[in-house]
Amino acid sequence: MAENESGQEKSEDPTGRRLEEARDKGDVAKSQEVPSAAVLLVGLLTIYALGNYLLSKFYFVLRHYLGNLNNIKIAQDNMTTISRDAMLYALAIIGPVAGAIFLAALISNYAQVGILFAPDKLAPKFEKINPIAGLKNLLGKQALANLFKSLAKLAIICIIAYKEIVKAIPEILMLMNQEPITILLFMCRIAFWIFMKSALFIALLAGTDYIFQRRQFNEKMKMTKQEVKEESKSTEGDPQVKGRIRAIQMEMARKRMMSEVPTADVVITNPTHLAIALKYEAMAMTAPRVVAMGAGVTAQKIKEIAKEHGVAIIEDKPLAQALYKTATIDETIPENLFQAVAETLAYVYNIKNKIS
Repeated sequence: MAENESGQEKSEDPTGRRLEEARDKGDVAKSQEVPSAAVLLVGLLTIYALGNYLLSKFYFVLRHYLGNLNNIKIAQDNMTTISRDAMLYALAIIGPVAGAIFLAALISNYAQVGILFAPDKLAPKFEKINPIAGLKNLLGKQALANLFKSLAKLAIICIIAYKEIVKAIPEILMLMNQEPITILLFMCRIAFWIFMKSALFIALLAGTDYIFQRRQFNEKMKMTKQEVKEESKSTEGDPQVKGRIRAIQMEMARKRMMSEVPTADVVITNPTHLAIALKYEAMAMTAPRVVAMGAGVTAQKIKEIAKEHGVAIIEDKPLAQALYKTATIDETIPENLFQAVAETLAYVYNIKNKIS
């Protein structure tokens, strides 16, 4: 397992912020083999698909220039025309293949990293031109791994080419009396299959290398537990501070709730575990509102304040439990409890009227 400079083990997966910061610096998981394989495969398939078109264009250009050797005169006044025609002919032959290769390179890079602009990678750095650092890079583990990979690719391609040529030897011996165009087509076919099989091998290597690069990048980006904690503090705040703030907020909300108890019309109890203080103003409210509610110590405090201020306390266990489960502080009571609460308030108002 990797360790950082402090010796702590990097055991945690990288956070989204860590990956985003690395991406902003141009540090992403990417395999150079993927674009190479894509370019080679797409180029070969394009040549195969457009073979007749490319051959006819090439034949037309040869016939045009070789058949008009006596008519084409190289002079200063017609060099522009000759150069323009030559470039248009070349573009007609090379353009489709070059366009397909360009798109393959673009798409293969986009598929790996998406749209990425990293100015830090473009900034001049002394390390990039330092000969000592450059020599270390040439002799480093990554350079040796790349060298071994290149030699392995070259060896495999040579083996593929050797096998294809050996397999074609009987046909080669029969070409001695054939027309030049037949020999040319045969050579193109052998070359195509050598390149195609090599491209498929390189594509397989590219897929393996991409998986390896992603794993290496993930290992490189891993964080220690302390780094995760520090990032959490910087993005979300210190958990201890947040806990303290929540505690203060809860205490303020409790004090505000207790200050509303004296204004209540009635406190409905469980009788000992729950207490719900209700207030109803016929001219201002459509239904009774819960001004305070609590269980345990909070319920006891609500009852004490209610006694001090002469608020009626009614013991009704079913109603108290129903209100505690379904009602919300500072909101009207649920509609299904209107009847039960109305009866309780009517009872309280009746007692008050008798006393007065």
